[in-house]
Amino acid sequence: MRILVFNLVAWCLILYASLSILGCSSAPSREPETPATSLPPPSSDRRTETIPLETSRPTYAGPWEDPSSPLYNRTIYFDYDTAEIKPDYIPVMRTHARYLGSRTDTRVMLEGHADERGTREYNLALGDQRAETVRRYMLAEGVLPDQMATLSYGEERPADPGHGEGSWRLNRRVIIQY
Repeated sequence: MRILVFNLVAWCLILYASLSILGCSSAPSREPETPATSLPPPSSDRRTETIPLETSRPTYAGPWEDPSSPLYNRTIYFDYDTAEIKPDYIPVMRTHARYLGSRTDTRVMLEGHADERGTREYNLALGDQRAETVRRYMLAEGVLPDQMATLSYGEERPADPGHGEGSWRLNRRVIIQY
């Protein structure tokens, strides 16, 4: 986007300089006209107005990437060895369900995770159960089935690679990925 704006500004400045040079002649030229690309560059002493390239807030791919948006929070955390949704995360899921319900062309991946305790197979199954629990809740809130898919990473993608309760608490989660 910045490159496009920069190119547009550059072309406007070249056009402005070309028109200024052509419009300043006092007598009509008898020589054949030359294309604008062969004109000498504008002199360095000519002052030009500086146009800021970015005049507004940063742009985001979606509201879920904007820290000021209620959709920015996309993580639901779970207690040890359970796929039961904590009441604290109902508003998060409800917000995403309303957004998805109003935009039926938007799809999400519900990524289930577990901490490192337990076997690899057990943690994959637990991550899947957590993702499926969030999916069922969002279906009940009106999200269409084809708008959601689930995936379990088990313990393979920890949010915190530590080996204590503080780390494990962050790793037991479902992430709503747009």
